[in-house]
Amino acid sequence: MTKSVIAELSAIPEKFLESDLKSIQLHSQGCLYPYLEKKRLLDGSIVFYPRVIGQRDPDNPTHYRWGYNWEERVDGVWKGKSIGSIPPGAVHMIRLMQQQGATRENIIAFIKRAKSKKTSPKLDVCKNFDNTKIKPVLPDDAPIAIVLFAGGGGIEAGMVQAGIRPVIAVEFDPTKPELSRVIAKTHHHNFSEYGCRIIQLTVQEVARLGFIGFPRRPDYLHASPVCANFSQAHTAKAGKGIETADDLSAAIAVAEAIRQLQPRVFTLENVPRYQNSQSFSIILSALEQEGYSVNYSVVNMADFGLPQARRRLVLIASKGFHVAIPAHRKPIGWYEAIAHLIPMMTDSQLLPKQRQALEKFLAGNVPTPLLIERVGGRTESKYKPAHLPCNTILRSHFTDHKGCNRSKFADIWLPDGTVKSLSIEGAGILQGFPSWYEFPKETATAGSIIGYSVPPSFATQLFMSAQSILKGAKL
Repeated sequence: MTKSVIAELSAIPEKFLESDLKSIQLHSQGCLYPYLEKKRLLDGSIVFYPRVIGQRDPDNPTHYRWGYNWEERVDGVWKGKSIGSIPPGAVHMIRLMQQQGATRENIIAFIKRAKSKKTSPKLDVCKNFDNTKIKPVLPDDAPIAIVLFAGGGGIEAGMVQAGIRPVIAVEFDPTKPELSRVIAKTHHHNFSEYGCRIIQLTVQEVARLGFIGFPRRPDYLHASPVCANFSQAHTAKAGKGIETADDLSAAIAVAEAIRQLQPRVFTLENVPRYQNSQSFSIILSALEQEGYSVNYSVVNMADFGLPQARRRLVLIASKGFHVAIPAHRKPIGWYEAIAHLIPMMTDSQLLPKQRQALEKFLAGNVPTPLLIERVGGRTESKYKPAHLPCNTILRSHFTDHKGCNRSKFADIWLPDGTVKSLSIEGAGILQGFPSWYEFPKETATAGSIIGYSVPPSFATQLFMSAQSILKGAKL
């Protein structure tokens, strides 16, 4: 018979404040401590939570509750404060932050993030654009944007986070019609409430129709032309980039959009090799002829706070004023970004080549969480330690050569021996997607959206930088 629990609960720290703990530690970094919850059952017996089978393992964070204690000076007096119920999956990162000298404020901010839950939406985008858990509500007079080669809406998610309303998105790949239809459906699901219309035609077809129904002089026009022929993977196989007639016609269509629509700001994102193409020259020429001030560079988006190493060509052009690429931000490791999700991820087992990579790493390094890819790497799997951004996320990680789902695409190894399968939600965060974005259930489709997308978190920074100047520019 199951024993009922009555409402008596107390926290019993195993190491709350050690007697020899120096006060400087409490003042600067605080103290992470394990504790047990004591509950008295109706029959009078005492049980301790979390419940475990067998002996409680002092090296297993899931066998304990966790809290964080620190002191703050209030009116000249040091007063103790604490946070309890810290997710066990965040414990290793907190310890790592302490070892690396992180400030108490940064540690507390990380703990609050790990504990955070969805809250009710607010109605003012100015107050919630930087909260990726809340879907912004845009004012009627929000700046408007048109997106060419939209994909699943990574750039649109970044726009919305920056307070910009996407009104038209053009997306269709005739070589993958079924995938295009599913992606368009996902796009509609996420952005229709903003009045965004998804047009399932190629950009070339829309250009031939004269951009009928498109607003003239939109605040923003963005293009991310298909990059397959310029990608590193493609050029590695072919020996060089092979620019096709489709690539050139797409660039001509983008140039025509610039001429006809006359956006106040034009942005473009693509792989680094695109800057050496004739296609890019066509777009640059159109911008120059129309009098735009152009700024472009190959950037690593890890330098802008994305927990992923992702080198991309980024261009921003404006007419009548100058907009620069935003300033760098402090890098963030992949583990810090998704530590709060790891306990909920599915258990997994390493493949032989993943285990080889793990053994090689452990032979010369202190154990730390590793993100180990299941695909790619001819002899052994690629991996990244916790403190570094992850490797570039590609669509090929999520699908096989036939375009079918991969049930698993990367694994997370933890120092206690636990292995978790990276979830789509986790991959989305590593790509910079806000938590409110809803991915389709099918791995191949969700992975295509993630792999193809401009990281929304970077897009938000780019557009907020433009917004700050655009508001002061003359209409």
